[in-house]
Amino acid sequence: MLRIDSHTHIIPRNMPRWTEKFGYGQFIHLEDSPRDGFARMMQGRKFFREIESNCWDAELRKSEYAALDTQVQVVCTIPVMFSYDAQAKDALEIGQFLNDHLGQMVADDSAHYAGLATVPMQDTDLAIQELERAKSLGLLGVQIGSNINGLNLSDDRFFPFFEACERLSMAVMIHPWDMMGSEQMERYWLPWLVGMPAETSRAGSSLVFGGVLERLPGLRVMLSHAGGSFLTTLGRLEHGFNCRPDLVAIDNPINPREYVGKFWVDSITHDADLLRYVLALQGSKRICMGSDYPFPLGDLELGKYMENMGLSETQLKDLFAGAALEWLDVPATHFDR
Repeated sequence: MLRIDSHTHIIPRNMPRWTEKFGYGQFIHLEDSPRDGFARMMQGRKFFREIESNCWDAELRKSEYAALDTQVQVVCTIPVMFSYDAQAKDALEIGQFLNDHLGQMVADDSAHYAGLATVPMQDTDLAIQELERAKSLGLLGVQIGSNINGLNLSDDRFFPFFEACERLSMAVMIHPWDMMGSEQMERYWLPWLVGMPAETSRAGSSLVFGGVLERLPGLRVMLSHAGGSFLTTLGRLEHGFNCRPDLVAIDNPINPREYVGKFWVDSITHDADLLRYVLALQGSKRICMGSDYPFPLGDLELGKYMENMGLSETQLKDLFAGAALEWLDVPATHFDR
């Protein structure tokens, strides 16, 4: 059975020191670690985190996936690389470097890798320009953040970008980042545990209530981490829509429940019961197996628990590959090389 991991992150081992090149900011670069097989992620001169070689080593990644009986990885950058707060021309340069790296990975091994670009969302024209170039590199979509410098994705300035994604048939993955309220909940890793699900719901709600999904029915959007808290608070969203349309239904008069099954989510629930709930809402054709590999907060067993849930063979085929193929808009034979 073909298996596709729709949500994985990768970074080039060698990158320019953009902080020094641009003369400002705290851009990411990698430095050697005292430990073999590791590298230190630095934000300018500040230590950010240590990462293992499976963050950049394509052959190691393939061997780890082979051990888990999974053939294809959809790769995209680590969200800290988005650089939305940089000058747009500099963010474009970083995006071009990262997208060239992804494009080469795909060209070298299209049987095992598909790529999602990153683009400078702070400048819509440049974002569309790089989106078009990314498609020419063979990338199948784009990863964007859940907000852009505090602006919701429903902001009018981003609509032409989503139009371009629909026109170019580029899949969109929305990943939480720059979590709202982070400064008030630094303890206990709460930005990652609480803020990320809320950020994804913020993005999904913005696209629904802002009418983006209504105006662009061909836009193929996937919400990371099983939609965050969007699906688990759908009843509240619908109730708010019904009881206070004067506040909620101001840009789109359609009940948010009507959009369930019209976007994709990945399967990162860490909980079989929650996945059953998501399945009941979305259906198996709108849930893509995802892991957040290689980071420890992800599902690094690649959905192994799904095999023990009593799901039908059709549901498992959808979860493991079918939903991702439709989201990416490619046939299964795309990965036959």
